[in-house]
This record gives sequence, structure tokens and C-alpha cells, in this order.
Amino acid sequence: NRMPKEKKRRVHSRNANKLGKHQGFELKKTYGQHLLKNPLIVQTIVDKASIRASDVVLEIGPGTGNLTLKLLDVCKKVIAVEYDPRMVVELQKRIQGLETSHKLNLIHSDFLKVETPKFDVCVANIPYQISSPLLMKLLAHRLHFRYAVIMFQREFAMRLVAKPGDELYCRLSINTQLLAKVDHLLAVGKNNFRPPPKVDSSVVRIEPKNPQPQINFLEWDGLVRLCFQRKHKMLRAIFKQKSVLKLLEANTATVNALVNADPSSVLLREENADMLIEEREVTTSVRAEAEQDNDATMEMDESSRTIKDKVMAVLEKTGFAETRAAKMGIADFLTLLLAFNEADIHFS
Repeated sequence: NRMPKEKKRRVHSRNANKLGKHQGFELKKTYGQHLLKNPLIVQTIVDKASIRASDVVLEIGPGTGNLTLKLLDVCKKVIAVEYDPRMVVELQKRIQGLETSHKLNLIHSDFLKVETPKFDVCVANIPYQISSPLLMKLLAHRLHFRYAVIMFQREFAMRLVAKPGDELYCRLSINTQLLAKVDHLLAVGKNNFRPPPKVDSSVVRIEPKNPQPQINFLEWDGLVRLCFQRKHKMLRAIFKQKSVLKLLEANTATVNALVNADPSSVLLREENADMLIEEREVTTSVRAEAEQDNDATMEMDESSRTIKDKVMAVLEKTGFAETRAAKMGIADFLTLLLAFNEADIHFS
């Protein structure tokens, strides 16, 4: 009679893991909690991070500490930011009595709301639903850090490293690569997590450019966001839409009204980093009219015709009139933005 009971217990335990049970409590899907359980993957991540003994390491979402304990062995200090109070308690219990416990500064908070601490390297397996805002907050951090080694959802990671012409190349790709050098380090299958997520993951290395590009990020993202809204459409077709021309006309009037403003001085900061998040959309009216193919036939007033002539002249002069955003790199967009600004056409 014992064999069937033992078999039944094993099945129950396996089902518990599938449901995300961990040491008496259930992992929350709303928090994006998937614990990295494979010690070989954990060690590989630490090895690829090339951490120095003098480094302060930032870890976002340490969970129960599988990665944290390995980091404590190789660095000067780990600053771990954890949102879930249950995980905070579990991690505190786990480090009790360890020789390295004094190296851990555990912060119970939402990383997106807390002031980013000073650190040298970031190593983290993050909740995937905060990937975009977390990435841009790191890249906007005022205090320079060497690099970040972060686990993302596979498709998100491949967007970060995508090049012009790639299927996944998008606004997120060019905005990230404007600010940092990004390399794919490691593919991680979903079965290495408990509970397993629905998708595979990848680890990428993100090295911020130092110094940060000295451009107006509001202008930059205004241009890039507009072009990537329909990335396979020729720029000539995008910029002849009445809704787009009206937007550029209004932006230009606003900039010219700010007599003391310096358009080149708006640098990326943590307080405005959300402007580069991939999910942010263009203005509703612009998006709605962009879906219409008959914009070119709309009647335009004299001011709209003037701005249209200026815009088309810039596109022809730079040679981008028949180019698609999906094929354009950072240098192309910088050239185009400079030409538009020199023609007194603005995107913010």
C-alpha cells in the first residue's frame, strides 16, 4: 500500500512546482516571479559579469537569493532591491550566519520608485513586465556605471540587439543603442525557472556610452517615435500626412516662442526617461490619422503648405525621402534630425 501513496505524494509535489509554490507560499504572477533554479546558469551569469572584488553590485528582484549568494562571494557589496515582503524575509533568513551576510544591503521597495543608488555593475533576473521602464531608468542614471548584465524575455532581448533591416528592429532598438553598447551573452530556456515562464529568456550585457550623447532627447524621440510608428513606410509618405505636418507646425511655434531655450541642452535624466519607453505612443490624433492613406489629398491651409514644402525639402536634401525607418541607423536619424532643426522644424 505504501508505493501508491509515495507516488501520489511525488505527483503532488511536482504539481506544486508547476503552480509556483515555494517554501510554503505561492509565487505571484502579477509580480513576474520566476525563480532561476539552475545553479549552472546562475554561475554562468556571474562569470560573464566579470565582477571585481572592489565592485558594488546592484541586483533588482533578488527573490530568494540564488543569484545574490553567488554575487556576495565575488564583490565588495550587493545592493538588492526587492518589492515582495515575503521574498525579503526569505532572503534575510537565508543569509543568516553566512560570512558574506554583512555585504548585503537589502532594500524593500519598488525599484522604479526608489532613487537609484550608486553602483558599479548591475546583475539581475528581473520581472519581465517592467523591462522597458527599468532599462531606461538605468540608462538615464546620472552616476556612471560600467555595465549591466540582465535577464530579459528572449524577444525583448533580441530587440535590444537588433540591427537596421532585422525583423525585430524597432524604436526600442535604436533608442537603447543610442545610449549603450548591447551584446547578447546567453540564451536561457524556460525550464531553468520555477515556475517556468511561457517564453524563453536571454541574458544581455548593456554598457552605457560615456559621455552620454549630447543631443536633445525630446527632439530625438519625437522624430524616432514618428518614423517607427509605421517603420516599413517611406518617410515621404509619413511626413506628408496632414496630422504630422500640423504637429510639426505646433512644435516649431512652441520652440520659437521660448526665446531663452537651448534645444541642445535637454539631456536624458531619470525623471524624463519614460519618454524613451517602447510602449509610449504618438499623440492619439496623429496615430488615428496615420492609419488613413488619403491624408495626401486633404486640403491644407497656407501655413500647412509652407511646413510641408520645408519638410519635403529636407527629406530630398538628405536623401531619405524614399527610405524606411526599418533600414535606418543611428547616424541616419542624427543626420535627419540635424537637418530638420537647421530648417527650423522641431519634434518636441
